[in-house]
Amino acid sequence: MKRLYTVFQAAMGIAHLILMAMEKEGISREDAIKKIWMVDSKGLIVKGRSHLNHEKEMFAQDHPSVNTLEEVVQKVKPTAIIGVAAVAGAFTEKILKDMAAFNERPIVFALSNPTSKAECTAEQCYRLTEGRGIFASGSPFSKVTLPNGQTFFPGQGNNAYVFPGVALGVIACGVRHISDDIFLITAESIAAEVTEQNLAEGRLYPPLDSIREVSLKIAVKIVDWAYKHGLASWYPEPADKEAFVKRLVYSPDYDSFVIDDYRWPPAAMQTQDV
Repeated sequence: MKRLYTVFQAAMGIAHLILMAMEKEGISREDAIKKIWMVDSKGLIVKGRSHLNHEKEMFAQDHPSVNTLEEVVQKVKPTAIIGVAAVAGAFTEKILKDMAAFNERPIVFALSNPTSKAECTAEQCYRLTEGRGIFASGSPFSKVTLPNGQTFFPGQGNNAYVFPGVALGVIACGVRHISDDIFLITAESIAAEVTEQNLAEGRLYPPLDSIREVSLKIAVKIVDWAYKHGLASWYPEPADKEAFVKRLVYSPDYDSFVIDDYRWPPAAMQTQDV
């Protein structure tokens, strides 16, 4: 990856997690920071700019000032753009076409929600990058079919993929402090569940109808990590962690039973939503 470019101050948490991921892959912290370019309401965050707080200063680049997002993309030529500032249309037609010109597979994450605040739509990304864009959004978008017949199913980066599995894993082994490591493990677990077929369809996340299985696998990874790092509270350590976690998974299914001719749940409740 040449450069990763995150948009606006709300992206700071994402930037730190990406920094962790790159360090885990063996990239030095100094080199990883050089790959993350950030923009706020005043333009590109660069060294020497006045009134930078500590966090922004950490990601300030040694580069002349650039005021507009379009100019930044043109000059930096990023591999990926990530938007989380709720500025509708921030990823303009020019930006998307430039991204397609710089990259064989441009990465475009329009993560703001609701849909009215998205940096671009799925259709705009796929059409303006000639179907080469790798797209994810914070809001749901319907499938997109291009004139050449290509059909894509945009992936929605929804918290539903994260919090159920994290909560299950944390509760299962009694983790008392939820560190960023847990969220990096979670991201890796979700990515591992995406199949080649999913990717070919434009999906960057596993289908939501598999969320229970995905959550279970996240929880097992967290439990395994917690015991390896001495952060679990419940002992003895389970030998079969998957079976251990499965026993804790909540099920909404209940059997009917009869006591002295009284049936539960009553027939009336069985025929209507309650």
